[in-house]
Amino acid sequence: MTKTANTMWGGRFAAGPDAIMEAINASIGFDQRMAAQDIAGSRAHAAMLAATGIISSSDAETIEEGLLTILSEIESGAFTFSTALEDIHMNIEARLRELIGDAAGRLHTARSRNDQVALDFRLWVRDQCDAVDAALLGLMQALLAQAEEGADWVMPGFTHLQVAQPVTWGHHMLAYVEMFSRDRARFADARARMNLSPLGAAALAGTSFPIDREMTAKALGFDGPTANSLDTVADRDFALEFLAAGSICAMHMSRLAEELVIWSSAQFRFVTLSDQWSTGSSIMPQKRNPDAAELLRAKIGRIFGANVALMTVMKGLPLTYSKDMQEDKEQVFDAADNLSLSLAAMTGMVRDMTANIDALAAAAAMGFSTATDLADWLVRALGMPFREAHHVTGSLVALAEAENCDLPDLTLTQMQSVHRDITADVFDVLGVQNSVASRQSYGGTAPENVRAQVHAWKARLA
Repeated sequence: MTKTANTMWGGRFAAGPDAIMEAINASIGFDQRMAAQDIAGSRAHAAMLAATGIISSSDAETIEEGLLTILSEIESGAFTFSTALEDIHMNIEARLRELIGDAAGRLHTARSRNDQVALDFRLWVRDQCDAVDAALLGLMQALLAQAEEGADWVMPGFTHLQVAQPVTWGHHMLAYVEMFSRDRARFADARARMNLSPLGAAALAGTSFPIDREMTAKALGFDGPTANSLDTVADRDFALEFLAAGSICAMHMSRLAEELVIWSSAQFRFVTLSDQWSTGSSIMPQKRNPDAAELLRAKIGRIFGANVALMTVMKGLPLTYSKDMQEDKEQVFDAADNLSLSLAAMTGMVRDMTANIDALAAAAAMGFSTATDLADWLVRALGMPFREAHHVTGSLVALAEAENCDLPDLTLTQMQSVHRDITADVFDVLGVQNSVASRQSYGGTAPENVRAQVHAWKARLA
């Protein structure tokens, strides 16, 4: 094949790369997603170059007009991306030269592709943090609506997926509100830490031009510039923190998705997912499959994988920039896409699902779920040490199992055969409604607690 010089590399290279090198080297197939961020960074850089007298005001104005034209072309789909030009930076610069001529060559004064890509990627990840925060807010609001409606609905609480103690539907929904609130905090924390501008670090050592990094940082919404040029071009912690926060958030969604899969089964019947989030079977007409929850549960692996992949890319790199770091974006883009899609799907499922109140209540009364209430009563009413109360309650559970009934169905005589001091007052604590109402300690499942927490969360999210 004929090889031609790559004019973007300059005179150092007499011949261009062959097809294989071009394919492995080019990133325009994916980094074109950062076009808006690249243009925003270039506009800020050009304005600063003019303000410091490094380029003329007329050149800066011409560059600004050209960049806005390119942005319009990209947004309308009229822009032609070239693999031969490697990346989004070179594609935009080449088009700028076509539009405005030699003035385009002055734009790259006092910067490098190293700080340029660090800037673009950081801006892109920062935008994703904002998008995830908004999506998490919507999911939390959907959960709060469920919690408020079901503050009194009893359901079984589980440990080891075995019935443990009765709780309320509202309390269960609020558990996920707490999880996703921590996710919001993690993304906010990561965003705050990444909000320093890399622009001006240049290739790795800074620049001899009298640039104003504070000016470009402010123009781009950063808190200030980064402090060490070596670290700046080598750093991808901001992307790793996004993936780490995303992985934890994804894990929380997967846990909820797993519960929806279990709860919507014929064996549980705790919830009914709407038709919008369910599918049928090609052969079994009775089937109603929770496919959205299952797909969400699987997509989480891609987010986890992206986190591990980028950690692996970065783990052995000496300072500063290495071409390995071009592999930092595809997995982050994919993770962000899947995180966004999963949050939207989970919000829809939670918003539209219907709790089957009777099935929840029936399940709450199964499995001797009020055994702990009985043990607590023995401690309070009879002054019994808890370990002894635990033993007595275990004996009563064994008796109920032998009689094929639940604890509230035992007679007083039967209970007194285990411990003679038990009185009829014990039956006041054995119903599931009595059980949940008694759990009034802060953070407990009592309906009045649930309502108070819903009110507090609404105020915090407003």
